[in-house]
Amino acid sequence: MTSLSALAASAFEGVWKVKDTAGKPFEITLSSGGAAKATRGEGMTGTWKEEGDAALITWNTGWTTKITKQGNQYHKAAYRKGQSLDAAPANSSDAQKVK
Repeated sequence: MTSLSALAASAFEGVWKVKDTAGKPFEITLSSGGAAKATRGEGMTGTWKEEGDAALITWNTGWTTKITKQGNQYHKAAYRKGQSLDAAPANSSDAQKVK
């Protein structure tokens, strides 16, 4: 038997418009199966999972991205390979769900 929570789509699934460390916009796609991809030059791919009020994305580059709901808005924080998620992020921007 499948639980109801497994059937419910995550609010984080979809396409997110964010900015990189240079302030250039790009998109992150979070798929229902836990796959993540980004429209960055190096063609980032990875996996994601929902943790509380955030989507935690682990990239093939070693970086980690966290998209967090803050009130009625979403925020993206990016962490370098090996950087603690408790530290200040290497980069942050607003995150807007576009699809």
